[in-house]
Amino acid sequence: MSTRGNYNDFAISNISFVNMSGPVVNVHVLFFAKSRELANTARSKVDVPAEIIASDLLDQLVSRFGLTSIRSSLILAHNESYIENLSDKILFKEGDELAIVPPLSGG
Repeated sequence: MSTRGNYNDFAISNISFVNMSGPVVNVHVLFFAKSRELANTARSKVDVPAEIIASDLLDQLVSRFGLTSIRSSLILAHNESYIENLSDKILFKEGDELAIVPPLSGG
């Protein structure tokens, strides 16, 4: 996903999820629109399992960043590719990018 600015332009925090077994990697999480407003940040660095089911990851992110009110409408993208099936397993590498995008309306 293309974003303006660089990592120094935004507050970045390092977050780890609890109860992780197996390899863990650090990924960049980008928040857009309402998810950015609710998370109170545009970006965060998060430690995640190298393999995780998309719905499990989404649940953890929703809980950690206060996104419950928009959980049902969120879209995830991994390295600029939308995750279409939340039952899919995501395979992360160190430094991957994960975007959290709520649907946008136009007018």
